Parts: sequence; structure tokens; C-alpha cells
Amino acid sequence: MKIAVLSPIAWRTPPTKYGPWEQVASNIAEGLAEKGIDVTLFATGNSSTKGKLEFISETAYAENSTIEPKVWECLHISNLMEQADRFDLIHNNYDFLPLTYSKLIKTPMLTTIHGFSSPKIIPVYKQYNKNNFYVSISNSDRSCELDYIATVYNGIKSSDFTFNLNPKEYLLFFGRIHPEKGTSECIEIAKKAGRKLIISGLIQDQDYFNKMVKPFIDDDAVVYVGNSNPKERDKLLGEAFALLHPISFNEPFGLSVAESMLCGTPVIAFNRGSMPELIQTGKSGFLVNTVDEAVLAVDSIKWVSRAYCREWAESKFTQEKMIEAYLNVYRKILER
Repeated sequence: MKIAVLSPIAWRTPPTKYGPWEQVASNIAEGLAEKGIDVTLFATGNSSTKGKLEFISETAYAENSTIEPKVWECLHISNLMEQADRFDLIHNNYDFLPLTYSKLIKTPMLTTIHGFSSPKIIPVYKQYNKNNFYVSISNSDRSCELDYIATVYNGIKSSDFTFNLNPKEYLLFFGRIHPEKGTSECIEIAKKAGRKLIISGLIQDQDYFNKMVKPFIDDDAVVYVGNSNPKERDKLLGEAFALLHPISFNEPFGLSVAESMLCGTPVIAFNRGSMPELIQTGKSGFLVNTVDEAVLAVDSIKWVSRAYCREWAESKFTQEKMIEAYLNVYRKILER
């Protein structure tokens, strides 16, 4: 079985800091390689893999301002499509654009839909649904207009996350600093709960950060530590009393939620999108609907077993579980 894994090129694969789609594409490629599968990763030239690496762009466009994203996206995708017949199956992690090549090649294509940036992109998925195979990353993130072959939860390398039975007292926000991720709500929750808040993440909305976050940063009660790398992430998540995740959108998955639980750290999340699939309320954290409910949940975190958080995450969201599920999907597609 020869598999081509197509990763985005916004960031290197795996990313040095932020880059969730690239991280998942890496986990897929590395997991397949570890299983002895002949896998080729199509990513940036500065990417790393145990499989084979193919690239057209030396670096990622979010890391190099001289790269025009649309130009290098087209060159990157066509680089794979022009050699599609080398592979038994293409695993697309690059959203909808590669679908437009699918009727021009004979190699079957599986697309993992990492969420819909807008309902406006669904017509492309509908147009190519009959000759493609779609996987959703949660049951909540399915469009009723599309047919899916499976739901496969994102899988994380559990060895990258250290279980910590003795956390510190701070609350943590970890993710994109953007209104829909609820950074300012985290500040409000922490203040009402009387706990220190550490904020880590890529500033995706600078105006929001300047108006709603920065004025509260005092390096005491509210601390911003920047966009953390994997080693820093492991320490921050593992030592947190709880991860706060007060999202205002229907999040397709939420890698930081699963990563937090792998460290043993419970999660308090607003009950939106995939959160009920990731969090067992009262067991691995709490699903809430308001800031005040989140504040009450902070007081109840002490009753949540950190050992169970790790156990729950290992049962659902590991790289091994994901690879097992994808190999089953690959076989189903190739048998057809």
C-alpha cells in the first residue's frame, strides 16, 4: 500500500509551534510509517518525516512573507496530482482545493475535513462528493449535505504529553487568541474564580488582543507567555489546575482539549460543537454554558480524577487509535 499524505503549507510539518492541520497530517504520516506503510508526505521542504518527503516550497508561507500563498498552494497541490499514479491512495488534509483535481486522476482520494471555514465552501465538497471519500473529525462537524465514509477523531502522540498528578493552582488558556476562542472570557472566569491565568497562543486577531486581552496582562494575575513550542506546551498543560475553553463557535475538534486531558488536566469548556464528544462532564472536566457556570466548575475541578482524564484521552484520542481507524478506511476505499 502506497499512501500520499497531503499537508498544508501554512506551517512546516510538524509545526514548531502553532499549526493544527499540519500537526495532524504529521501524526498520520508518522503513524503510517511506524506501521511499515510506504508513505510519502507532501509538505514544505523544511518538514520532517520518517517516510519520504516531497516538496515544491522550501518553507511555509506563514513563516516567510516573501511567499505568495495562492501561488505556492497551487504549485504544492499540483506537484502531488501530477504524480498521483505513483500511489494507491491520496490522503488529503488540505481542505477543498485538491478535490478539483480528483476527476482528472485515477488514484482515489480521501479528504479529512478539518472543519468548514465557511458554509460557502460546501458547494465544492458537494460537487465532488460522488467520486471522493470524506472523513469528519467529529460527529458534530458533519454537513447534512454530504456523505461520509467515517468519523475519525484526531490522534495525538501520547508520549509527547507528560501525565502530572500534582498540578499548580493556575488556570490556562491555550490556543489561537481570537474572539471565537474566548480569551477574554478566560480572563473574566479567572478573576471571578480568584485564580491566576496563564495565556499561551498565536495572536490571530491583533485588534482583539490589544483591546480585550493586553490591558489585563499584569504578569501576576494574568500572564501572557507567547506562542509556546511543544516542550513548553507539555509543561503548561501538565501543571495547570484546569484548561479553560470558552469557545463561541462550534469547534470541529479542539486539539488542546485532548492534549490537556492526556496530561491529566481537566477541561472546562462551553458546550459547543464537538466538546460533548471530547469531554465527559464531571469525569474529565465540565461542559458549561456561561462564564458564571465556568466559575462554579472551577470549584468542582478538585473532584475530577486526573488519572481518569489521561485514561479517557488514551482510549479515544491517540495516534494509535487514529491510525487504526484510517487503515480501516483505506482498506474500505481500496476494496471498492
